[in-house]
Amino acid sequence: MNKLWGMVILALYGASAGAVFARTAELAANTASAQEHTDTDKKQLSQNIKVAHCLAASRPAPWQAPNLPLGLVEIVSDDVELIGQDSAQFDGNVNINTRTMSLQAQSALIDKQQGLLNATGPLTYRDGVSKITSRGLNASLNDSNISLLGADYQLTQQQGRGGAEQLQVNEDALELSNASFTTCPVDSETWAISADKIILSQKEGWGETYGATLKIYDTPVLYLPYFTFPIDDKRKTGFLAPQISSSNRFGVETITPYYINLAPNYDLTLTPRYMSKKGIQLQSEFRYLTPSSQGLLGLEYLDSDKSERELGNRYLFHWQQQSYFSDVWRAGVDITNVSDDNYLTDLNSNYANKTDTHLARTGILTHWGERWRTDIQLQDYEVLGDHLESYTTLPRIGFTQTNAYKLGWFDASVSGELSHFRNSTRTIDEATRVHIEPQLRFSEERYAWSFLSEFSVLHTYYDQQGNLEGTQYEQTVNRTLPKVRLYSQLNFERDTSLLVEDGIQTLEPQIQYLYTPNKDQNNIGLFDTTKLQDDFYGLFRDRRFSGVDRIAAANQITLGATTRIFDKQNEELFNLSVGQIFYLSDSAKPTEQDFAGENNYNALFAGEAMWHWHRRWYLSGGIQYDTDGKQIIQSHVTLDYKGDDNELVQLNHRYANDVSGNTIEQIGMFTSVPIDDNWQFVASYHRDIETGRSIEVFSGLQYESCCWAVQITGRRQIETDLNQSINQEQAIFDSGIGIKFVLKGLGGKSSYDAQKLLREGIFGYRRPYFLTN
Repeated sequence: MNKLWGMVILALYGASAGAVFARTAELAANTASAQEHTDTDKKQLSQNIKVAHCLAASRPAPWQAPNLPLGLVEIVSDDVELIGQDSAQFDGNVNINTRTMSLQAQSALIDKQQGLLNATGPLTYRDGVSKITSRGLNASLNDSNISLLGADYQLTQQQGRGGAEQLQVNEDALELSNASFTTCPVDSETWAISADKIILSQKEGWGETYGATLKIYDTPVLYLPYFTFPIDDKRKTGFLAPQISSSNRFGVETITPYYINLAPNYDLTLTPRYMSKKGIQLQSEFRYLTPSSQGLLGLEYLDSDKSERELGNRYLFHWQQQSYFSDVWRAGVDITNVSDDNYLTDLNSNYANKTDTHLARTGILTHWGERWRTDIQLQDYEVLGDHLESYTTLPRIGFTQTNAYKLGWFDASVSGELSHFRNSTRTIDEATRVHIEPQLRFSEERYAWSFLSEFSVLHTYYDQQGNLEGTQYEQTVNRTLPKVRLYSQLNFERDTSLLVEDGIQTLEPQIQYLYTPNKDQNNIGLFDTTKLQDDFYGLFRDRRFSGVDRIAAANQITLGATTRIFDKQNEELFNLSVGQIFYLSDSAKPTEQDFAGENNYNALFAGEAMWHWHRRWYLSGGIQYDTDGKQIIQSHVTLDYKGDDNELVQLNHRYANDVSGNTIEQIGMFTSVPIDDNWQFVASYHRDIETGRSIEVFSGLQYESCCWAVQITGRRQIETDLNQSINQEQAIFDSGIGIKFVLKGLGGKSSYDAQKLLREGIFGYRRPYFLTN
């Protein structure tokens, strides 16, 4: 500011009057042009942004600095009178412009000797952060302070406006006496703060109030001697938006987050959570960022659950970190631990889903070399519910060749691992596994076709410790199996008018031959192996199980094909993929290789399809069918409509003939419907056809205006309890309502996306192109 007003004096007394006061007509023309440009920008903004009304009502258009050279000040008025050598009086339509501010007034007096500028109004002062109208202005040219009387102000870089008996402007802040502040538009002032003193610091990004009263619709509701609030996105210690709800399980529930800005690179959020039926839970989250790492630590603690006192203290611990030490060294940690199996389903958490069946505890160190990638991993799973505990991997050292050796037409590579497993509750309480897998690979790719051949040797050594006497397990096992895979694909293309004019249809037939000899592997324990999904994409995998404890016999041909239809903009409108495995020997059939009691099918047909016949409509589905047993194994179908302004509807059906011995058949619906520019309605409903009852009902109503927002939700869903074994007929339902109320400008930055409400349920809405993931 010293520099600014110094330039005024320099321009006034260091240049001729003609140089200072000339170009009045040109300035007026430039001003009209700038106004026209601003009006055009506003019109475009209104067309592109639905909430333009909020911006126009609550925030004036950003001030556009005149195109002036640095150091030049333009002063334009109807009349000017030089008073001696030290003062000048400007009268009638006074305009003072620099590259950093503008002032319009009826008259202005500059006194160089006393270092003062006095202007009378009505006047308008503008700079890069505010627009102020006032009846008078007094500025000290020596200490850079400006005082305005009877001022009304508006912030231009964020929402915020108000008035004050006196307003002082300095380099860092606006200081207001007997003032008000709100983020609401003039014609809809839902809330406002009246205070003895308000300081709005653009530099700090926060406001301070002294002797403040919060008014809702001009009615005082709360008096606060002192508090702070954000005026931009900068972080500062303070309360975040609270939430209130009520349910059968928790009773009356209040959540009040308190944010602590410890340093620019780490912070802490403490959240007391009061539940009338369970007690007070303390949730904490510590986030940190270093030059090489980023992560968070989460801790949730409930001293004593009033509804289940036999469980004692209940807690959750979560640690997540990603580290990048150099271009070749990386590390990661992901650990979640709970006090009891039912913690997630009973208390909920942001760090895991209440439908999770296990929690991972993993640490990994990775090295990326020019030819090799090496992973050193420690891994454990906490299995939730009444199930056998999994093995702890301490450690797993895996290596993969990322840059193969060239042997003529072939690529030669080696991969493998060294793993050590422990579990004191299993028959095999400790085991070491060494796996080596050399491979020769030949591939050729063209626009119209591709071919791949692989020959691998899978050698695995096991050292298994425990009480093995009288069991099928052996202490030392060496297993060596060859594997041959041949895969080819053709790509056909033609013009088509099917489903679309001037379209293109592709046909992509695929064939794969896979061979692995049959070998009895029952003398090996199951340490990290499970059956993989039998969908269309799984038909062309070279293995049926994760891990290497079981290598499925194979002597089979897989046939499949995909057809796609594209419009002339190359957008995919339709696809259909079908395939089936044909076994060439009885020993390779899945029914001959029983795995942990899993159902196996010798004639598995799988298909996936998608139809996007309109830019707003999607239909997708998939099926797995046993052609021998003439039964559907799994299926899903989903119909989606996605309109403008968060408008969506989804109908879905899912079926599985065997999920832990139960048949599952469910239908569901998600919808999000904008009622008008401010109101949004969301709902979901799922029904179990097998039991003939609803399993989840959820609805929510959201209102969002320029300066406040509220979400009201209600839900009824099955209350899962992993500490007990409850069958379908004994299921208990939990019902509840919730409310979230935010005064914009008085809390942290929040998102009011209605679709997020739909993802909070058991099933959770997913966008159409994620349905088959």
